[in-house]
Amino acid sequence: MQRKTYAYIDGNILENNIKEIKKKYPDYKYYIGVVKNNAYHHGMKCVLDMIRGGINYFAVSSLEEALALRKYTDYPVLILEPISLEFVSDAINNNITLTVESLEYTKELLKEDIYSELKVHLAIDSGMNRLGFQTRKELDEALKLLKEHKKIVVEGLFTHFATSGVMDPHWDNQVKKFLNITKNIDFKEIPMVHLGRSLTLVNHPKLEYANAVRLGIIMYGFSQSRKEGTSLRSKLQKLKRNHYQKKYECSKTFLENDLKLNTAMSLYTEVISTRKVHVGDVVGYNAYPIKEDGYILTLPVGYADGVTKDYKEVAIESKRYKIVSDCMDMIMVYSETPIKIGTKVEIFGRTIPISSVTRRLGLNSYHLFNQISDRVVRVHRSNDIEEEITY
Repeated sequence: MQRKTYAYIDGNILENNIKEIKKKYPDYKYYIGVVKNNAYHHGMKCVLDMIRGGINYFAVSSLEEALALRKYTDYPVLILEPISLEFVSDAINNNITLTVESLEYTKELLKEDIYSELKVHLAIDSGMNRLGFQTRKELDEALKLLKEHKKIVVEGLFTHFATSGVMDPHWDNQVKKFLNITKNIDFKEIPMVHLGRSLTLVNHPKLEYANAVRLGIIMYGFSQSRKEGTSLRSKLQKLKRNHYQKKYECSKTFLENDLKLNTAMSLYTEVISTRKVHVGDVVGYNAYPIKEDGYILTLPVGYADGVTKDYKEVAIESKRYKIVSDCMDMIMVYSETPIKIGTKVEIFGRTIPISSVTRRLGLNSYHLFNQISDRVVRVHRSNDIEEEITY
């Protein structure tokens, strides 16, 4: 790579994470790997690691993403959003499953030339008010029209939960609404029924009629486990949670789990300049004042890559160094001693865990991953082979 700033993606960790998840939650027929936005910015090549781990279906957000996945595998893939119907032939030709989310969309789809098998999943709006059928009548009519078409296969039904349901009634309410809208459907006639996602997988018992689950952030190393603390604050939170669960008559939930997962992504760069600075000097656009003589290390990574001074620190050989300024393509770090040009620098990884960065930034892991731009090269490891990939 020309610029030594890269995200290291350990595919072996991804594979093992999925095996661990399936071992803990073995009762699903379909484990759907959600690889939206270039596999949460880990890189679409990760689908091969996921397949080895036991993923047998994939989900993306767009036709473009589905076609990008097709460069690596012919495993089935569902587009979670409705596509523009002028591109239906691309879905048919590449064995891509479509989401149908309304009666109107159904009728427009049936006007298209469906010349070969096309699989569809019906989205149910159980309370998020984002996508999906909102009434039983429209769903029943759409299902009838779709089943009459010889080339269309209704493969699945799904919905999406707005919350974990641990401290609110939304999960239970959405389950009830899903069952109400789908009341006239025999789930045994639908090959795939999927409601759960990473968070609800670990927080709730399996729904008996759901034979598929969508795995997103959990695959990438985040177990969603929240341990019961012993502090006064933790005890108050437990009392509050118990109060809400009793008030809303919430179904059984789990807060903790014993999944042994590891994060698959780490981020590195290098020192490209070292300069002596003295008390009274300033650094960068924000004119950070130097309070002790030392050295400024310039690193080729900046907010165009998703890294800002709000990260607070980096690590060199397990020692932490303060970030004092940032710009689009570089950050500057203070050191008491000179550091050799070319020295490897960790942005997050073994010394600085992603979890500590997300807490510092006030972000969740979804936002952090999606901030690491595609101009950052991905170095992908699978078994003992490392490959540099530019997306």
